Amino acid sequence: MRVSRVQAEENRKKVIDVASRLFREHGFDGIGLKDLMKAAGLTHGAFYKQFASKDDLAAQASRRAFESASGRRSAAAAANPQDPLAAVIALFLSMEHRAERMDGCPIVALGADAARQGPKVKASFEAGIKGYLEMFGRLLGEAEGEDPSGKAMAILSTMVGAVLLSRAVNDERLAKRFLQAAAGSVLAQAAAGDAQQGRRQ
Repeated sequence: MRVSRVQAEENRKKVIDVASRLFREHGFDGIGLKDLMKAAGLTHGAFYKQFASKDDLAAQASRRAFESASGRRSAAAAANPQDPLAAVIALFLSMEHRAERMDGCPIVALGADAARQGPKVKASFEAGIKGYLEMFGRLLGEAEGEDPSGKAMAILSTMVGAVLLSRAVNDERLAKRFLQAAAGSVLAQAAAGDAQQGRRQ
């Protein structure tokens, strides 16, 4: 039975959504196409009607993962308009995020894997990372259109590293201390920037 164009597009979106979560849980090479398609409720044979290759799917799933992470950051910031930066930091550096392997930050879950992938996947990661840097730039009060500041880069690097380290250990107390130490460092960097800006005004 032929699948309608609308149904085919829905199936494609479903595969990308499922892959964005399963890749974050298992890694790009930790799950095969057969299992991905089965999780999406589709046959293995349907894959090649939808995607050029697993690399093509990995690039699209990575974009979807970054879109999902961006939506969660935006929701956290909107929920605390008095201090949106603190809200985003609290969301990212939480024990809940540490536990969310399927729905958490794709840089934490797949950054090391992305470094070993082809240019399509790296392009998705580059765009997603730039999105993080732009968001931190806005929250730090930097002018739009500027190149990402060293401060935004340091904040992102600190936060990603902290969640990665917290996931690498069994000891929950140690994991929490990594997250708390990073939160303290990032908030101090942001506060130092505010103080400098105040002195210049």
